[in-house]
Amino acid sequence: MPTARETSPVPSNENWVDDTLIQDADSVERARGQSALAGAPPAAVPGYRILKPIGEGKYGSVWLAREQNTGKHVAIKFYTHRRGVDWSLLGREVEKLAVLYTSRSIVGLLAVGWDHDPPYYVMEYLENGSLATRLEAGPLATNDAVRITTRICQALVHAHGSGILHCDLKPANILLDQDFEPRLCDFGQSRLADEHSHALGTLYYMAPEQADLRAVPDARWDVYALGALIYHMLTGAPPFRTDENDRLLNQARSLNDRLGLYQHIVRHGPKPTEHRKVAGVDPQLAELVDRCLAPDASRRLTNAQAVLDRLVARERFRARRPLILLGLVLPLLLLGGIAPLALDAMNDSVKTAQSILTRRAMESDVLSANLLAESIKRELDDRLTELEVIAADEDLQLAVVEYAGKPKDERQPLFDLLDRLKSRSDKRRKSLGRSDDASWFLLDAAGRQRWRFPLTKTLDQEWSFRDYFHGGGFDYPRNDVPVDVRPIQERTVSIAYRGTSTGRYVVALSVPIFDANDDTRVIGVLARTLSLSSLLQDYEKSLRSQSPDRVGRKFAIVDSRAKDGERKWNLLAHDWMTDDHLANLKDSDFAKLQLIGSSDAEVIDDLETFVRNARSGDSTYDYDRTRHYIDPVSQMNPAEYGGLWLAAFSSVGETGWVAVVQERKDAALVAVEDLQARLVSSAIGAVLVVLGLVAGSWWLIVIVLSDRSPRWLRFGRRSPTTTQQLTSLSSKGGDSA
Repeated sequence: MPTARETSPVPSNENWVDDTLIQDADSVERARGQSALAGAPPAAVPGYRILKPIGEGKYGSVWLAREQNTGKHVAIKFYTHRRGVDWSLLGREVEKLAVLYTSRSIVGLLAVGWDHDPPYYVMEYLENGSLATRLEAGPLATNDAVRITTRICQALVHAHGSGILHCDLKPANILLDQDFEPRLCDFGQSRLADEHSHALGTLYYMAPEQADLRAVPDARWDVYALGALIYHMLTGAPPFRTDENDRLLNQARSLNDRLGLYQHIVRHGPKPTEHRKVAGVDPQLAELVDRCLAPDASRRLTNAQAVLDRLVARERFRARRPLILLGLVLPLLLLGGIAPLALDAMNDSVKTAQSILTRRAMESDVLSANLLAESIKRELDDRLTELEVIAADEDLQLAVVEYAGKPKDERQPLFDLLDRLKSRSDKRRKSLGRSDDASWFLLDAAGRQRWRFPLTKTLDQEWSFRDYFHGGGFDYPRNDVPVDVRPIQERTVSIAYRGTSTGRYVVALSVPIFDANDDTRVIGVLARTLSLSSLLQDYEKSLRSQSPDRVGRKFAIVDSRAKDGERKWNLLAHDWMTDDHLANLKDSDFAKLQLIGSSDAEVIDDLETFVRNARSGDSTYDYDRTRHYIDPVSQMNPAEYGGLWLAAFSSVGETGWVAVVQERKDAALVAVEDLQARLVSSAIGAVLVVLGLVAGSWWLIVIVLSDRSPRWLRFGRRSPTTTQQLTSLSSKGGDSA
């Protein structure tokens, strides 16, 4: 200890106690100033050259000297104020230093001259002064405060292990060597662990139970002083030291009053918390300070070894914290790196499954569309062929020539003949389970209706404007029919129109009737009509009787024939187009039932290509299906027919019709959605499991490395032998340590 900061031991009387209580850095500095005024050294010391005074204490002075053999600087303390001195107390410090000379954390004793006049002893000289002087410039960084506290703890552990309690730990009694490493000094107030004599320390560093002249020395006194020391280094002032407390203590009339007031301040004053506001003070360090400063000794850490263990554990934990954090971050980084790959793989799997399911669904839809088209084609061919057979009947041809131009009352033979022929057709169709026609009728070569079943007011009216008469693929305005319009020369499937008699939307199948004597002259047109609602009945009845439709397919027929070079893609038949729906549909709304205006332009382009390829005989693969179909009926019923559909197309022979089979896209892919939901759930579960394992492992590591870990997690950790020894020594002192 550099003697410039050392306070000499004093006899144990009231004046000495009072002086000890008010020691601080200011008084030490005043002592240094007084020593600087001294003249020649008290005496010469063999082997040393005394250079200058560096301190003045109550029992003598301290001088800087140089060892003549080595040139090493030392501090020599002379006991010049010997009048009334208790030499047993003066020798206590030398005896303790002699016992502790092996510790590098305690100022070393080099030589003793008790038989010299005046007596002296030689100590190490530490040129950087005391910690008290350093703290005058302000608090220390947290790391420096912890480092100094750890070194002082090591010194105290060594002292306690030698059976010595310091009892006056404070910044003025900690010196800094050339590397600013701390050394503990001034053992003038120290006691042996088995001593019962009291020892008072310094205010604000002294444990409250130590402020009692009857107190028995305890290792926990030094623990409290350690807490006050580190608190001072962190905050710049010892705990409880305020201007008000200084004023109250200075006003105390006696030592006992001062000690009692100090005890009241520590035990009942506001708990020190400033250290928790310092940057770098973690919960472990803050709790350590609190445990050291506990006013109740039973709640305080038991000894310096316990404090040291906590500091070492904290440093070990802090040293391992990057690894612990790395152990937490690495799995998370790994998870973060794998997650996009897993997500990409999951998306690829889902897309692949969607593609496969879509392809299979559409292949099935194409097959159904081909069957639908073939069924409708056969049905139309059958009805048209039957009409052609009837139209080729010679009796009918003669009857048309003979009776078609006569008044209604004279046309009965023609009526009877056509009624018989229709009745024969109805019986045949009924035997085959086919749907009935909406009507039959006969037009003469001028377009006048000469026979109809069932009979209505349309008889004898002119219908040459209708597509079924002239075969142009459109209807003329009724009052604007060209004069040169001619009847059809071959079988014809008309465009859809609203029947005048029934008010229902129908299509007509018509064939020409040629003159029996001139097979190039058309003498009439024989036609039958089908309601749009019945076009799909026979096919749907046949399909659903074979197997239930589990995917909810819908069927439709679209007219792809162009008018004026432009296709309208009019809807001819649809599941929604029942008689009830069509009866209430306005013509303007019926005209809206087109693919154009509802479906994607790309779908229309594909359909155009499909129709061209179908007519030329080329392959229609990839154009006979779409996964972006929009149902035109969604304009009327968006709840049932809205959204995207998978659709397949097939041409209905030479009619210009296209059969459509459609199913909901989301319904077709529901299995993929279930798969995706399961994959997402599994992925979330896996992530949660990984996070749980990482968090659990991290928590377990933190707990195991913590001083407060449960006993079953300490893996047989044992307290150091020194701790057991100090506990035993403190127990001998009259109170459990």
